[in-house]
Amino acid sequence: MKPLQGIRVLDLSRVLAGPWCTQLLADLGAEVIKVERPGAGDDTRHWGPPWHEYNDERVAAYFLAANRGKKSAAIDFGRPEGASLVRRLAARADVVVENFKVGGLAKFGLDAGSLRAANPRLVYASITGFGQDGPYADRAGYDYIIQAMGGMMSITGLPDGEPGGGPMRAGVAIVDLFTGLYASNAILAALHQRESSGEGATIDLSLFETQLAMLANQASNALVSGRDPVRQGNSHPNIVPYQPFAASDQPIVIAVGNDRQFGRLAEICGAPEWTADQRFATNSARVAHRGELVALIAERIAERSAAEWLAALEGAGIPAGPINRISQALADPHALYRGVVRELGPGKLGEVPTVGSPLRFDGERADADLPPPALGEHTAEVLAGIGVGGAEIERLRAAGVIG
Repeated sequence: MKPLQGIRVLDLSRVLAGPWCTQLLADLGAEVIKVERPGAGDDTRHWGPPWHEYNDERVAAYFLAANRGKKSAAIDFGRPEGASLVRRLAARADVVVENFKVGGLAKFGLDAGSLRAANPRLVYASITGFGQDGPYADRAGYDYIIQAMGGMMSITGLPDGEPGGGPMRAGVAIVDLFTGLYASNAILAALHQRESSGEGATIDLSLFETQLAMLANQASNALVSGRDPVRQGNSHPNIVPYQPFAASDQPIVIAVGNDRQFGRLAEICGAPEWTADQRFATNSARVAHRGELVALIAERIAERSAAEWLAALEGAGIPAGPINRISQALADPHALYRGVVRELGPGKLGEVPTVGSPLRFDGERADADLPPPALGEHTAEVLAGIGVGGAEIERLRAAGVIG
C-alpha cells in the first residue's frame, strides 16, 4: 500500500510546475485525474520534437516527463456543462492543483472559495508566477523570466570578461521543478493537518518566491555581506577546490569539502607541502588564494587520464566524477542497478520510457505504474465515477463538451 493510496487529486494544471507536483503525488499512490481541453490538451503535448509515436497517437517527449501515473479526462470547462462536471469531480476530491492566472478560474466556479465552500475538506493549491496578491500578481509567470528576475541568472554562467561570459539560465526549468516540489510538500502538510482539524486549506505558491528561496546560500551570502554574489562559472563561491579540472583526455569534477579531503588530494597530487602552506591550509585561505591553488592542481591533473585520477580520488575518499552526457548518465552502471529508467505501459501510448521517482519506501520504489495518458484516454472512466455514462457520455462528446 502506497502512502497516498485513497487520496484523489484533481489536476487542473498544465506545462510543468503543477504537473510535476501532481506526478509526485501519483508516484506516492494518489489517484490523479488530469483535466485537459478536448482536442488540444496540455500545451506540452505539442512541444516537440522529439516525439513519442504509437499507432495513431503522437505526443511530445516533454509531456511524458511530467505526467506518468495520471488519468486524462478531456473536459471543456469553458462551457457551463463542462464546468459543472469539473465541480462535481472536485466535490469528490481531496486535492485540487491549478496554475491559472490569479482569478482565472472564478468565472467557471472553480476557484478556491467556490470549491472549498462545497467541499470544506478540500486542499486547494494555486501555483502562479507571482502569488495571489502584490504589484505583479496579474503577470503571467514563466520559468525563464523568473530565473532572470529572481537572481538565478546573475550567478549562473561564466564571469563577465571571459569568452562566453554573461548571465545564463539553467539547462532545465529549475524554478518550475522546485515550485512543484514545494507545492507537493505543502499539500502533504495540509493533508496531515486536515486529519486533526477536519478542514482543508488554500495554498498560495509562486514561482518568484520559490526562486528567491532556492537561492539558499547565495541569498544568505548577499544578506550577510551586503554584496551581490558574482558568476563564477563552474567554481564554488565558498569552497576551493570545487570545480572541473582537465585530465589528459577529458575533464573531471573534483569537490573537496573539508581540510582533511584537501590533505588527501595534496598527497595523491604528489604535493603534501600544500597543506603546510598558509595560503592553502584552511578553506578560507584557499578561497582567498583560489587562482594560485587552482593553477597548481590543474598542472598535476593534466598529467594523467581521467580514469586514473577517478580511481585515485575514489581510493582517497575524495568526491569526484566525470562530466557525463545525459545518455551516459542514464546508462551509468549505478543508474542501471538502481532501475532509474522504466518502461511504463501498455496504455494508449504503448510502452513509454520514463525516469522514475527517486523515492523509496522500505526498499520499494515509489513509482506510479500508469504510463502518461493519451488525451482523453480516461474521460469515460472518470465521469462514470460521478454517475455520468452511457447516452449522456455520447451526448456530451457529440456536443464537444468532452473528448
